[in-house]
Amino acid sequence: MIDSKIMETTKSILKEFGNTYFSDKGTLKRNKVIEDLDAYTPMLMKALLANQLIHDTYTESIVIDDKSVEIFKLNQFIEMFTYKEYWQDSYTKFENKIGLTAGGKFIDETADVVLDFPFKDTVLKAGMTKEDQKDADEPFLHETIAKAEIDQLLEPKIFVNATKYDQNGEHKTSNYSNHDNLIIKGNNLIALHSLKERYAGKINLIYLDPPYNTGTDSFAYNDRFNQSAWLTFMKNRLDIARDLLTEDGYIFIQTDDNEQAYLKILMDTIFGKNQYVNTISVLFKNIAGASGGGEDKRLKKNIEYITIYSKNRELSRPFNSVYQYKKVSQLVQEMREAGVSWKYTSILVDAGIEKYIGSTIDGGGNEIKLYKREHPIIKSINALMKEEGLTEEQAYDKYGKFAFQTAMPQSSIRPRVMEKWRNLGLNSNELMSIRYVPRTGKNKGQEYQQFYKGDSFRLFAWLKDVSEEIDGTLYKKDVLGTFWNFVGETKNVNKEGQVEFPNGKKPERLIGRIIEMATEPNNLVLDFFGGSGSTAAATLKSGRRFISIEQMDSQIYLQLKRLNNVMSGSDNSGLSSDVDWHGGGSFVYAELMEKNQGYLKDVQHAETTKQLENVVNRMIAGGADFDFRVDVEKVMQDPEYQAMSLADKKQLMVKVIDKNQLYYAYSDMEDRDVQELMSESDIAFNKSFYGERDL
Repeated sequence: MIDSKIMETTKSILKEFGNTYFSDKGTLKRNKVIEDLDAYTPMLMKALLANQLIHDTYTESIVIDDKSVEIFKLNQFIEMFTYKEYWQDSYTKFENKIGLTAGGKFIDETADVVLDFPFKDTVLKAGMTKEDQKDADEPFLHETIAKAEIDQLLEPKIFVNATKYDQNGEHKTSNYSNHDNLIIKGNNLIALHSLKERYAGKINLIYLDPPYNTGTDSFAYNDRFNQSAWLTFMKNRLDIARDLLTEDGYIFIQTDDNEQAYLKILMDTIFGKNQYVNTISVLFKNIAGASGGGEDKRLKKNIEYITIYSKNRELSRPFNSVYQYKKVSQLVQEMREAGVSWKYTSILVDAGIEKYIGSTIDGGGNEIKLYKREHPIIKSINALMKEEGLTEEQAYDKYGKFAFQTAMPQSSIRPRVMEKWRNLGLNSNELMSIRYVPRTGKNKGQEYQQFYKGDSFRLFAWLKDVSEEIDGTLYKKDVLGTFWNFVGETKNVNKEGQVEFPNGKKPERLIGRIIEMATEPNNLVLDFFGGSGSTAAATLKSGRRFISIEQMDSQIYLQLKRLNNVMSGSDNSGLSSDVDWHGGGSFVYAELMEKNQGYLKDVQHAETTKQLENVVNRMIAGGADFDFRVDVEKVMQDPEYQAMSLADKKQLMVKVIDKNQLYYAYSDMEDRDVQELMSESDIAFNKSFYGERDL
């Protein structure tokens, strides 16, 4: 049994009381400890509170009648003794229990439902990559028992190798401003907490494409979390993500159906159920003709989900109107292949001569003028194609603004027009039109013209009202709902940004659409699963600012290459044509200063026992941080260790490396030995980023 620092410290204090709290066999008498704590036994309380670690962790100052009084958080301290087992980095009172609870009670005792899971009260120290867990179990820290370790793990870290990239290349930088775009290399949970002081309440939009927990090895991140570990992994990051959002901000999280249901309940818990906005279904692949179709016991997957939450619905900004565009000619072809009728096939080539014949009024008493159209010309799109030798695409680009279908609208205008027409003694209606000023709708307050055809007065519904001409080509324009079709965008997504990332890469147009919906120019967008840089690229092209966090060397390489292509204007893919992108912009790149993280990678990459020994000796000589309960030099001399396989030795060394010391803390900058590892530029950059505060 291995204890946390708090438990180890507490036991050492309890041992000072002889056999009072320990049996002859050295077993802790937990019930006796809890009994004396409940009784506030003076000698015990005095001994405990005299210890600085326990005092700092479990006391809180409050003011009563202008006097400061220290309160001992007894219940939290006692809670530490109620756990059945302790093991390295894995402390939880829910070892074998998972369920839905509300207020600490299971759902058979309450009507409210929240998500409860074994490790919900812990921080998962694992990183984003497979390598972080390849040789070790998933490490957890309990929020009560291991508070000191968690505080140490999440305190702000030192940045090094700060470099500014722009169209003139890369330059070392010692300054940072809120106007800078930022790419951070390092563990995203730790990096998020390093951002908190500067960016709390300042991020307008968070877009995330996290590990899907599919159980496959095809994804570059560690995508094999068990259920509780994945939820803990997400909860730790979403807790701090919420703090970073502006009050009117939004968070969009993309997943497949493996964890989407659990994610929504988790988001209800963190953000509040009333902050749920929508779930968007995104079609990424068609399944017609897919091999194996119908042979499996499960349906083929072709949909992913984007779950949207606001931070404060009362203050959140309305979504900007966003439309889905498709070439009219392409849409017609797709509908024809699907056996769906396309209605906009008639063209008003010539509206004829407008002849005023009289007026009527609308429900508000406002004038409606009636006109008879003399010698109008209406032809089908097919007739025009044959007459002028046009392709369907050319015909719609030329005549699409005059294309219409007819409908029988349920409005008060049409009956009044029909009645007036007949009162005027007019019978057959080849074509007529009206002019009036609508009181509501998009044409409110301005003169509007409508056409009616036939004796039943069918109203013209114009294709131009639901389409838009862009660079001479007509596009059908539909207001977005919660189903987005991105099948076409997936065909070339692997090469977007001139970098290849075959698995998990999301189309720039998808992220660009989200950015356009939820932000305004110059707003700040955060993606802490940065991947190949799709979010950063889409944000830059959209005229917003970004922060991207990524841990893997290979992905950082792709991000830097991609963003340089975007800035130079050589990237014509993705959003480039939509926003007329020709280059520009800049960003700052910085790394969390590795401490044990570097040693951890060296251990994992050791291919022989000799290489591993060299790494461990270098760690000892270099002052690497090990678990305070382990003497690594003695371990190396132990015959049992020497008889281990290379894999077992690596696994043991990964376990004993102190995961709370993966990176140097900003407070370490007061240490001259640490400053000697940094450049003057790095030191100045950190002071610029965190501010000139006392270290």
